[in-house]
Amino acid sequence: MNLTQEELSEQSGISVRTIQRIESGTEPRGQTLKILARTLGVDQVALLSKSEEAKPATPAIIKLINISSLPICFIPLANVALPVIIMLAKKQFTPMVRQIISLQIAWSIASIILFMLAAFSKKWFAFENNYMMVVMVVLVLSNVFIILRNAAELDKRGRLFIQLGFSII
Repeated sequence: MNLTQEELSEQSGISVRTIQRIESGTEPRGQTLKILARTLGVDQVALLSKSEEAKPATPAIIKLINISSLPICFIPLANVALPVIIMLAKKQFTPMVRQIISLQIAWSIASIILFMLAAFSKKWFAFENNYMMVVMVVLVLSNVFIILRNAAELDKRGRLFIQLGFSII
């Protein structure tokens, strides 16, 4: 609407300092979001999506963040470190990047829980010695599958194939 910060402040009743924070990247919430949306004549969702579009992630960066988990996918929680470092270094905080990292965090937590359950079940059911190795291989292969399947879908359609219904970060 080509308004200055002062003009927007006068029209909305929101302080200039709050508008400056929002412009620098702080996401408006609650009443501030409602007032800004009403003042600017846009939907609240559109107002938030505009702030995310200001920092577009290139497909190459998204693919890099996804594939960066692969070299250390056999170490739960370590497979999150490299993608987070790349996300922070490249300042890519888009929903897709957050989803990739959230998926790796969720997989890490699930794999630790499954590994612990497998260790207890080995003792309870007297499984063979190779049982734990098989469990570890299955867990690593499942993570490799998640990473590679998402990489293939990113190449084909520019979206994730396997994703969570929520974001952890």
